[in-house]
Amino acid sequence: MNTAQESGIPEDQKVTIFSLPRNVWAVSFASFFMDVSSEMVLNIMPLFLANVLGIKTNIIGVIEGLADAIASLLKLFSGWLSDKMGGRKWWAVAGYAISACSKPFFYFANTWELVAGARWADRVGKGIRTAPRDALVADSIDAPHRGLAFGFHRAADTGGAVVGLLIAILVIWISQANQNMLQAHTFRTIVLISILPAFLAVISLATIARDVPVKGQRAMPKFALSTLGRPFIIFLVIVSIFTLGNSSDAFLVLRAQERGLSLEGILAMLVSFNLIYALVSTPAGSLSDRLGRRRLIVIGWTVYGLIYLGFAMARTSVQIFILYALYGLYYGMAYGTANALVADLVPSNLRGTAYGTYNAMLGILTFPASVIAGILWQGIGSWGGFGPSAPFLFGAVLALLAVVLFLVWMPRVSTISQA
Repeated sequence: MNTAQESGIPEDQKVTIFSLPRNVWAVSFASFFMDVSSEMVLNIMPLFLANVLGIKTNIIGVIEGLADAIASLLKLFSGWLSDKMGGRKWWAVAGYAISACSKPFFYFANTWELVAGARWADRVGKGIRTAPRDALVADSIDAPHRGLAFGFHRAADTGGAVVGLLIAILVIWISQANQNMLQAHTFRTIVLISILPAFLAVISLATIARDVPVKGQRAMPKFALSTLGRPFIIFLVIVSIFTLGNSSDAFLVLRAQERGLSLEGILAMLVSFNLIYALVSTPAGSLSDRLGRRRLIVIGWTVYGLIYLGFAMARTSVQIFILYALYGLYYGMAYGTANALVADLVPSNLRGTAYGTYNAMLGILTFPASVIAGILWQGIGSWGGFGPSAPFLFGAVLALLAVVLFLVWMPRVSTISQA
């Protein structure tokens, strides 16, 4: 099967972002708008919980962890169903629509339980859309250029986050200048603004994307790991170890405030992170096509481990700002590259199931990772925990262990063997 022709790109043509298939652009537009909406709300949600509602980190860990755990089960289902039905687009559109409809509920939330409900509804949408969306991208581009496609999509996604955060900074500057604690009225104003781009995401994907039939002779997908092959299983085990120490980024935001960074400084820090992430994603994805996913993932995870070690040892807000900005290097090098590696490890007709299984495992382990982080920080019951450095030391150790296992145990796989 000539996948290069199916993607609309001649085999001898040099591929740039401008020659990527329309589906890659459609998904990228949708991710851009949804991130404009989500990032302006979700990045300050931990501050709303801590500053306005007075919630401790162990509860925040439960909210964030359970959100991804709920989404993980839906990712597995939506990935399998998109394989079975041979279509990706409308499952992804439905997921974006559910997330868009959840946004107004944040406006009315005045208890942590209501915030959690809106947060979990948003993750339901993410769980439905993620696996079919990633499979739509993978099925729309030939294997040698898949890293570029995923890198470009991730860059658009992150570019949306930058725009959303800049809007949030402007709102905070207008509504509560020179105040370091987030106010309820500021949070609700930002929520109202976030509704429009959320629905633009739905419209973009629904009107621009075209479904691509699942390639190959399809059998009924099963939820048995053995059908996805030994290399995929090994990769999943190693990623699971890494993920157990990769708690919600909400704890990084709380750590920044704990070290004395102002509210505007926290959002500027997040902008710097996303700018580095966006700038690194596309060239790193393209580089992984030429040099291999393996090297990029190892470098990215090593950067992560060192940065988390830095978060544990940081003494000033300036150090936190610099570390969080550099955190974008990990996301840019390893996140999209890991997605591309999943497509390389399994046959094309099982990509939806593979992405669902991969994302499900990450989501399930994010729950204990976030709960552990919250308990390590502020404890539980009468126990006060080990302090704010503990969750980051834990994450650094597991990340560096995952790097060693990846180098020693992970089979080498060609990026074009599964085309």
